[in-house]
Amino acid sequence: MESPILELDGATLFRGETAALTDLRFTIRAGEHVAILGANGAGKSSLIRMLTRQDYPAPRPDGSSPLRILGRDRWEITELRAHLGIVSADLHHAFTDGHGCSRITGLDVALSGFFASLGIFEHQRIEPAMRDQAYKALKLAGAEHLADKPMDRLSSGEARRVLIARALAPDPEALILDEPTTGLDLPSRHHFLQMVRGLAGRGKTLILVTHHVEEIIPEIDRLILLKQGRVFANGPKSELLTSKHVSELFDLPVQVTRHGEAYSAHCGDQCRA
Repeated sequence: MESPILELDGATLFRGETAALTDLRFTIRAGEHVAILGANGAGKSSLIRMLTRQDYPAPRPDGSSPLRILGRDRWEITELRAHLGIVSADLHHAFTDGHGCSRITGLDVALSGFFASLGIFEHQRIEPAMRDQAYKALKLAGAEHLADKPMDRLSSGEARRVLIARALAPDPEALILDEPTTGLDLPSRHHFLQMVRGLAGRGKTLILVTHHVEEIIPEIDRLILLKQGRVFANGPKSELLTSKHVSELFDLPVQVTRHGEAYSAHCGDQCRA
């Protein structure tokens, strides 16, 4: 039997003496499309850092890890990044806000996905097969025309497509999209989510981490609601994406409306209080 993408069995993550995440228990299997929904401060960033092995959960009493990724509890970070592709607003800023990365081309950004690096360096050997895969990833992300353009010449939407290509280039088992539309205007957001829908339709496992109900694309059929560092609820989208559950999640009266396959959420004046 194929190992799950992620298995969390009582994962607790400490920051100093404070628990940022407490007793997380859920499994995500290959081919699933899952959204992890929670307010700012719910622990989403801490969860991402734990899944990408930047931070480590507290071990069980027997010394074993409560987190397994693709059946393993030990990974070298560069190797892991070839199996879990990640796209985030932080990564976007790293490639577009200078610091030596903003002048590299879309193709080099895609190639950097093989090395989990911010750019391409002399010691890194690029095989012809890697270059072919990078071009294919750019095409899949609708960004092949950006291969020769530097990142600081791209719009936010174009740059985000290139980062999707970077995540796809090593052909990972899953994509983790961490607040992926942050900083995008409405047209760019729409086109980006349409592109993500296309990836989901190809069978690539998607894990969307967000606080925006509108980002939950139709292909996502399961939600994990995160609140105050704990799993608040875990189940089918049709059962959890309701006014009642979302209001309890955000501690605000939220009206969730369905429009065909899409959802939206409104909380009126209290959202601006």
